[in-house]
Amino acid sequence: MADFIMPSLGSDMQAGRLVEWLVKEGDSVRRRDVIAVVETDKAAIEVEVYEDGIIESLLVQPGQKVAVGTVMAVIRTETGSIPVVPDEAPSVETPQVSTEPEGVAGPEREQSSPALPPSGTLRIKVSPYARKLAIERGIDLATLAGTGPEGVICAADIERATPITSTEPAVKTPPTPPTKAATEKPAAKNYQAAMRRAIANAMARSKREIPHYYLQTRIDMHRTLLWLASENDKRQIKDRILPVIPLIRAMALALTDVPELNGYWIDDRHQTSEAIHIGFVISLRQGGLIAPAILHADEKGPDELMAALRDLITRTRSGGLRSTEMTDATVTVSNLGDLGVETVYGIIYPPQVALLGFGKTMEQPWAENGMLGVRPILTATLAADHRATDGHRGAQFLDALDRYLQDPEKLCTP
Repeated sequence: MADFIMPSLGSDMQAGRLVEWLVKEGDSVRRRDVIAVVETDKAAIEVEVYEDGIIESLLVQPGQKVAVGTVMAVIRTETGSIPVVPDEAPSVETPQVSTEPEGVAGPEREQSSPALPPSGTLRIKVSPYARKLAIERGIDLATLAGTGPEGVICAADIERATPITSTEPAVKTPPTPPTKAATEKPAAKNYQAAMRRAIANAMARSKREIPHYYLQTRIDMHRTLLWLASENDKRQIKDRILPVIPLIRAMALALTDVPELNGYWIDDRHQTSEAIHIGFVISLRQGGLIAPAILHADEKGPDELMAALRDLITRTRSGGLRSTEMTDATVTVSNLGDLGVETVYGIIYPPQVALLGFGKTMEQPWAENGMLGVRPILTATLAADHRATDGHRGAQFLDALDRYLQDPEKLCTP
């Protein structure tokens, strides 16, 4: 037997709420199958299983909030009892505490949430975030036609839907001008507040525990942008590569040269990772940030990275992230150049040991081979953990990053 536990989907996570099981007792599952959707303070995450076997029992009911590390299901395997943990996912100790509001019992909270009507033998295809909106607004998912990929109901479909209303006649009351507080949905305000608390806790821990050091370099992007323009001329508009893609590709290659920046600080020691999973900071429509990982970024060429990033952003904002994308990031990149920011001084997301920030590419005076001209210049800033590396290795990483961007043809082949 193997235990399927509530995973830690971030260093700041103490508990999660089970949104739904995607399996039932007796179902066969294989490694990497998504079997549950768990809601955290930041997003609804599709959680994968890490054992082949048969679901023996489901111990947690949808709607329940449980602490990280709590056994949620038991899986019957042929290899006996093995603890279920994600590959290369950092282990984070978290207190086993309840995060339910005081004075409200669990069963009462479950009964107070409107239940979705049964959908018969077929499970309705709906993104976790859209399901959350449907519950909040009392919308019957069975009455909707999804407009997402393969007919999946997405958040936009919920926005267009008409909420279920009571059959009782409405009582007319004199209209009163709405206040600012009244116009904001309580659920949305609570969600944003919870996300801000989660981000604050993670960043406070980072600055408290991690001795940051910062290095900055300016990179001539002339050659890379010429190469990018040439590549995009060969593509249709929908297939064109964004300027951030060669940056991510060069970052992945530079990490193969300086692997110490790719990994974690766990149990008071530095643990490097052979796989390179680059966390990409994404802003959410409801506010806040999240940094899911582009898995195996070093094995992807520019086109594959563009497809992976486009898919990751879409699923992040619609509520379809997987647990591995939330737990396996080995390093993070923050790109704020498109917002006009010149320099990014990042805060490392524990237990990672590095974060790379990219600012805006701007035309600036630049001297090369004794000649002065104007070139598109990018400022790259490395935030690194001094327990894991020192300034010398950090400088070598930034030098490798610059070197790859000066020879963009090397970015093409994974």
